[in-house]
Amino acid sequence: MKHILLLALFLITGNSAIAQDSYPYPVHYFQLHIEGQAIKMAYMDVTPADANGKVVILLHGKNFNGYYWKDVAAHLAAGGYRVIIPDQVGWGKSDHPNIHYSFPLLAANIKALLDSLQIDKVIIIGHSMGGMLATRFTLMYPQMVQKLVLEDPIGLEDYKTFVPYTGVDKQYQTELAATYKSYKKYMEGYFPQWKPEYEELVRQQAAALTAPDFKQIAWANALTYEMIYEQPVCYEFKSIKTKTLIYASLEDHTIVGKENIPKDVQEQHGRYPELGKKVHAQISHSKLVQLEGVGHIPHIQAFDAFITNLDAFLRK
Repeated sequence: MKHILLLALFLITGNSAIAQDSYPYPVHYFQLHIEGQAIKMAYMDVTPADANGKVVILLHGKNFNGYYWKDVAAHLAAGGYRVIIPDQVGWGKSDHPNIHYSFPLLAANIKALLDSLQIDKVIIIGHSMGGMLATRFTLMYPQMVQKLVLEDPIGLEDYKTFVPYTGVDKQYQTELAATYKSYKKYMEGYFPQWKPEYEELVRQQAAALTAPDFKQIAWANALTYEMIYEQPVCYEFKSIKTKTLIYASLEDHTIVGKENIPKDVQEQHGRYPELGKKVHAQISHSKLVQLEGVGHIPHIQAFDAFITNLDAFLRK
């Protein structure tokens, strides 16, 4: 992993496909230097009116960006938490460089951002791929993490042991062929029942389709798929000593690369009710929450249940 050099921290107007005013809070940009490239990382920094002195960082999933944390961020800020919401490099309003993507690199980016903001302790909440990143960050910087929340994380099993290898070039062609319809079809799989209010998730993802740099975004999407496929965290949960809350919803059946495996293999994997219990057994000082009738995104589908459990965990 290349050395990350902190160059500057500044506020500028975003130029990505996703409109600035679609984000719920002002977007700031943090500049990194990675593999000889100057790269901007977007983030929101939500300051509470009555601060309790604690900081929460929210890490998005593979098919999302920081936008979808808006209701969670508002709730946490109302409770006194300062909330940091980054778009990871390669996603959303951040740059989409052609680099070697890795979870250690993304974790180091977050560490550099937090250092620049003079934050040395955080509560980290990661959804989906963000759960893999939150796990890696906690393993790399355990002294910084006060509590860890894994919201239906992917990476609870090693995908390369049962999903055929496709390679970046083939994945890139798949990304180039994406349409609004294909994005929506994939997103529908995250919910037991589709509702009109979920359409905004599709619109946010599909904004890239009309971006001038769509090919660059598609290439970054292919590289980050490869990152997830090649860099499992499931063998390291036992090394986490941080107090952890695990959501493993009963209707979640997410598998990365699911479309590349036959039905009978699909039925053997992505079993979050079982996987959640397995991870819970590996992480000492962890609590498992299994929400009935809920799919891959509890903080969208079942906000009240998600928040009730989160609040109880944060109070202890």
